[in-house]
Parts: sequence; structure tokens; C-alpha cells
Amino acid sequence: MEFALITFLNGLGYGFLLFLLSSGLTLIYSMMGVPNFAHASFYMLGAYVAYAIAGVLGFWPALLIAPLVVGVAGALVEHYGLRIVHRYGHVPELLFTFGLSYLVVELVQLVWGRAPVPYRIPPALDGTLFTLYTTAFPVYRGFMLLVAALMLLALWLLLRHTRIGLVIQAALTHPQMVEALGHNVPRVFMLVFGGGCALAALAGVIGGNAFVTEPGMAAAVGSIIFVVVVVGGLGSLAGAFITSLLIGMMQTFAVALDVSLASLGLSVAPDSALAPLLRLTLAQVAPVLPYLLLVVMLIVRPKGLMGQREG
Repeated sequence: MEFALITFLNGLGYGFLLFLLSSGLTLIYSMMGVPNFAHASFYMLGAYVAYAIAGVLGFWPALLIAPLVVGVAGALVEHYGLRIVHRYGHVPELLFTFGLSYLVVELVQLVWGRAPVPYRIPPALDGTLFTLYTTAFPVYRGFMLLVAALMLLALWLLLRHTRIGLVIQAALTHPQMVEALGHNVPRVFMLVFGGGCALAALAGVIGGNAFVTEPGMAAAVGSIIFVVVVVGGLGSLAGAFITSLLIGMMQTFAVALDVSLASLGLSVAPDSALAPLLRLTLAQVAPVLPYLLLVVMLIVRPKGLMGQREG
């Protein structure tokens, strides 16, 4: 019971962190119709900007300021970059975001170097939240879970119960009608893009010190968030939320169990080419599980769990 509960909480925290990342990308896809290949770069920027601010002002101001700074940077990218190439079609947009991802990595390496930076958990959150039998659950894991849950609630309230949210939803699906009603649709798109980047940066702020803040962190999560968005259904926030939790639980329990595939009852002939695979443990195959889920989903339901968009 202790093992299952602690692993469940860890998986929940990881899943909520994935949703913070994927929700911004889902909103941006709904707006543009093109996946933003630079989205994980804004996650990395959030961690590095928070590290720089925390060194001067402390962690708590960094938690608020870093997502705002990166969100403004994202809005400027949309205004002076994506908006210009949008008229030429989706391929230039893809190439623009793909090139931007490499540019951000090079800039980060220029400013902070190639080695990991010492972005550490603040002392106030460095301790044990509670202990079950002999297993301690860290305060910072609980804090990550709380921040992600609050942002999920705030995003839901914004989109469903405010005038701004109604305008955003309408602009995402019927931009011509919204423009005819007198709203500035390009500004709405810019705010949505900046907001999506700010959500990615917030994930970087709270995830950068829990894991490692280094130039390769964007590449480490970039492919995972695209798996979340595709499996959940392109443009579906609910699908992204369900898939984030599913992948978070799946990978966390796989790493925690760490049993061999052979011990699960799978067996083949000793001289079979598949025999070496059965010696692998669940922890070893955990990084591959999201991509296996993606392959299965594309075969069974290409639109994803809750996808509705055709193109």
C-alpha cells in the first residue's frame, strides 16, 4: 500500500508537469494548426531565467517573474516571426520553429555554458512533507503537484468561465466571426502563443531544480510532449490532460517496479532472437513506453483519444 501510494503521487506530479508543458503546445496548435517545435525550448528558458533571477532575488520572485519574461518573449516571437511567415503556409512555420529551437539552445550555451547550472531547490521546500512507514515524500514534490493543479484549475476557469476565455475559444475555431464582432484576432493569437510559452516556462521553473537544468533538457522532454499532444488528440486540452497522467503513471510505475519482462510471464525459446529482450527490466524500457503508446494509438485511433481536428 505504501509503495503504491508513493508511486502514485510521484506519477501524478510527473503527469501534471507534462500537462503544464503540453497544454501550452495544445493551445498553440489549436491556434496555428502547426506543432511548435520550439515549445520545449521555452521550457528550458524558463528554468534558466528562473536560475538567473533566483540568484539575485530568490526563488519566489523567480517563480512569478520567469514565466512572465518567457511569455513576453514568446509573444514577441509570434508577432515578429510566426505572423510574418504564416502567410506562406505551414511548412515555413515548421521550419521557423525548428530553427528557433536550435537558436535558443545556442543562446543558452553562449550565456550559461554547456555544463549544468546549480539551480537548486529552495531551502524552505527542501525537506519531507510526510513519511509513510519508511518512505519519505519530499516537500518539493508536493509543491510541484500543487502548482500544477492550481494552474490546471486556473486554465479551466479562464477558458470556461471568463469573457476572455470565450473570445479565445471562439478565435481558435471561428476567427473570421470573432473579427467581425470587433475583436483583434491577431492580438488574441499573440496572447495565446505567449501564454502557452509562459506555461512551458512555469514547468521549467518548478522542474528545472527538481531534475537538471542543462542545455539538453529541451531535447529530453520535447519528444515526450509531442507524444502527449498526438495521443491525446491534436488540439484537445482534455486529451492532453488524460494522456499526461497516463504517461506519468506508466513511466513512474515502470521505473519503481523494475522487474524483468521474463518475470511477468513472457517466454520464448532460448535461441530466439527475442530472448535478449526478455532480460530487460521495466525500468530499462520505461523511456520507450510513451512511443509504444503513440504507435498503438496511431494504429487504433489516428485522431487520438479526444481529437477532432482534421488537418
